[in-house]
Amino acid sequence: MAIVAGVDFGTLSVRVTIVDTGRGRLGTGITEYPLHRKKEDPNHATQSHADHMRALGEAVQKAVASAQISGNQIAALAIDTTGSSVIPVGEKLEPLGAYYLWCDHRSWREAALITETARRCKLDVIDWCGGVYSSEWGFSKLLHWLRHNPDLRDRFVTAFEHCDMVTAVLCGITEPSLSPRSICAMGHKWLWNESLGGLPPEDFLVAVDPGLKGVREKLNGRYATSDKLAGTLSPDWAPKLGLRCGIPIPIGAFDAHWDAVGAGARTGDIVNVVGTSTCIIAMSEETRLIPGVCGVVPGSVHPKKTGVEAGLSATGDIFEAIARRAGTTVHVLSQSLASYSAGQTGLLRLTWDNGDRTVLVNPELGGITFGWNLANTPQDELFAAIEGTAFHTRVILERMEKFGVPIRRVINSGGIPQKNMVLNQIYANVLNKPVLIPKSDVTSLGSAIFAALAAGAFRTIEDAQAALCPAYRVVEPEPEAARVYEDLYALYSELYFAFGKPDAPAAKLGNVLPTLRRVAAVAKGIA
Repeated sequence: MAIVAGVDFGTLSVRVTIVDTGRGRLGTGITEYPLHRKKEDPNHATQSHADHMRALGEAVQKAVASAQISGNQIAALAIDTTGSSVIPVGEKLEPLGAYYLWCDHRSWREAALITETARRCKLDVIDWCGGVYSSEWGFSKLLHWLRHNPDLRDRFVTAFEHCDMVTAVLCGITEPSLSPRSICAMGHKWLWNESLGGLPPEDFLVAVDPGLKGVREKLNGRYATSDKLAGTLSPDWAPKLGLRCGIPIPIGAFDAHWDAVGAGARTGDIVNVVGTSTCIIAMSEETRLIPGVCGVVPGSVHPKKTGVEAGLSATGDIFEAIARRAGTTVHVLSQSLASYSAGQTGLLRLTWDNGDRTVLVNPELGGITFGWNLANTPQDELFAAIEGTAFHTRVILERMEKFGVPIRRVINSGGIPQKNMVLNQIYANVLNKPVLIPKSDVTSLGSAIFAALAAGAFRTIEDAQAALCPAYRVVEPEPEAARVYEDLYALYSELYFAFGKPDAPAAKLGNVLPTLRRVAAVAKGIA
């Protein structure tokens, strides 16, 4: 038995959960930090390392107080974060600027250049991240920073993913060659592939841009899965957190990947981690290429299985934007949605408001809504947006299943499914599969599980899941709604590829609006 702390850095806050491996969750602490955006540049999204570390200290103290324990009782600590959230550093890991957050898309030109160069140079590893490099990933963000900060290049020593930076700082590591490098982060976002020799070769990076010369060597460190230790809590940071010096800290990872573990995922499960965006996580016993899927990485979720990552670049962010434009909140808009029927709004929404992460991997796409009429309301738009994210999720799951990823169960995790049962029902109807929702919030539970492993409280991840993961509520598909969505999905799929691919063949779309009107009329009983 042990008491451990799981840390989850999200887009807007850090959550620390204290877990007793015999009794379960004891307490939680949450502290927010600012996200810096610019009205004149919607692609800009940054955060401060100092803000993150201040918030971490506050959240740990809140969690310890909530759990009614002493910080000295905590036996291990584990960290997950968003990603790719990248920070350039100088000597002794001094930040040279802000984090380029995962949702910062300023590097879309650099991402396109990496993709074009990889194809020209026949770089094998590009196929393992879906064939297209993204502005949400590490090399493109770093290249953008190097191009736009020439005065800081001489001080640049290396760059870190957020999960690795926080872990290194907490362990008191100041030498990059000794720093932890998460295989989850580097494999999914930095083209790292152990079977292909690690990071891409130097000559490829220089072919992308001479400014990347020497960067491969600078991204050195201890590459490992999260069953390995990064180090122990340093004498400097132990009193700042109110914890014991020397407790173990494992190699970190991305939040969605550990959320899947906290949701109880096993091989054959798909986990939709639905929050500001959606990360779709699966595990497989085999390692296979999946076109358009943003990462197939052995060891990235479960250290002994192949992790598969896909997702939507915006989900909750779209819902919030709709509510903001209407001068209200998502909670208020959602109150009447339980009475809506499948397709009754007459709207069909392509939810590309923040680009497409999977399967088109194109940040330059924008949201499209078909079927507007003068009577449509903000509630209609929100309902159609939820349907749209469900349709997009189905596109992704079909791609994964086509290329050998088993789909035995669908689990909706993350913050939104805990408080929006309308979304869960729509997903069950669109996917025409039962959807499982953990009966309690699992955010930061995955990190607590890896902390428990580091403390020696469990022998395997599966043992920890059996002891700590909550049971599920099951939402079954409604047959009539599923039939309606089957027709609408055929339209959605056609529109998705017709508008999303630059080289798409001409499509006959004259049936789209009449079909939407017919479906809406039937749903309202006025056909």
